[in-house]
Amino acid sequence: MIRRFAVVLTALAAVVATVAAVLLTAAPRASAATLTPVTSFGTNPGDLGMYSYVPDGLPDGAPLVVLLHGCAQDASAYHANSGWADYADSHGFALVYAEQRSANNANACFNWFRPDDVARDSGEARSVRSMVEHAVAAEGLDADRVHVSGLSAGGAMAGELLAAYPDLFAGGSVVAGIPVGCASGMVDAFTCMNPGKTRTPEQWGDAVRAKNPGWSGPLPRVAVWHGTADTTVVPANGDASVSQWTNAHGLDGTPDATEQLPGGTTADYHGGTAATAAVADFRVSGMGHGTPVDPGRGCGTAGAYFLDTVCSTGYTVDFWGLGEVADPDPTGDPDPTPSPTGDPDPGECVRASNYDHVREGRAVQRSGLTYAVGSDDPLGLWNVFVTTALTETSTGYWEHTPGAC
Repeated sequence: MIRRFAVVLTALAAVVATVAAVLLTAAPRASAATLTPVTSFGTNPGDLGMYSYVPDGLPDGAPLVVLLHGCAQDASAYHANSGWADYADSHGFALVYAEQRSANNANACFNWFRPDDVARDSGEARSVRSMVEHAVAAEGLDADRVHVSGLSAGGAMAGELLAAYPDLFAGGSVVAGIPVGCASGMVDAFTCMNPGKTRTPEQWGDAVRAKNPGWSGPLPRVAVWHGTADTTVVPANGDASVSQWTNAHGLDGTPDATEQLPGGTTADYHGGTAATAAVADFRVSGMGHGTPVDPGRGCGTAGAYFLDTVCSTGYTVDFWGLGEVADPDPTGDPDPTPSPTGDPDPGECVRASNYDHVREGRAVQRSGLTYAVGSDDPLGLWNVFVTTALTETSTGYWEHTPGAC
């Protein structure tokens, strides 16, 4: 079985490399910021690579998101296709990408199944902590608003980091990943992936508690993303991760709220609403193994392991509370003067930023994107830079009318 899996991974690596090369030729965003290697960032016992992305003009005290790619991927491919860069630009936070080296793992997987690489301040886990500490100090970021997300092996490692460093991470996202403490070696890892392991919620929760037994402070808020048709890392792992983190948070595992999202996605919120829950369970109906993206709404690029379904990046940003745009009034005025658009009569066209459209009731914001009130026409990113024209065709009903004003 392991030999067959290794052959499959080798073939998948070739496919991903080809797709990544094509996708990386896409037109660049308007921002002049670039993905930059960081060659020296402190102690690095896991021998990982570090890349950073800092949007232009990012203010002091901005949040940080750490990203971990899947097997057979690298930092550049994940940066180009996952949609995180656009959200960093529009919502004002920095990105750090950890990158696995082939010398550590032939398939470029993070070693989430090796105890020495996931223990607090050991191996790859310590390397990621060093990246966080370096980025916070170098860019003047908010050490209390650091989050981590990863896909597949990166998702499994994200969970391990959240358990090992609840004092470092405010929140996390496990995408097609594995519950904390599932495996103790490579052979064991394949069992975790498929068919998965069966443990009680308390046993799964104990695996989190065992990572940092002296910790009595708050735990990170955790989003779990999984496709219902994933045959590489079966959906039972998503169930186990939700069970694990709800137990760790002292919850009974019954969702407090449920929401239907695009792409056949069901969101169950445990311990509160979408804005306050400790754990969010996002299940994408019919989706296989990969990061959910939504290119039609300006969220990522479809390709190998980037699946056109729903904008997981945007909903994760909202869940973590990073969805507020940067203050459009840099002087700090708490009550900036509204745009001189006036109160239009039906039939009048108003041209303004998407931020002002939302602020003045002509549009709404969902997951960092803007939609016209009434027609629900998509308008693009919710920020002060994107300008669109809306016409009130009847009272309270706005339509996107490019070029009308």
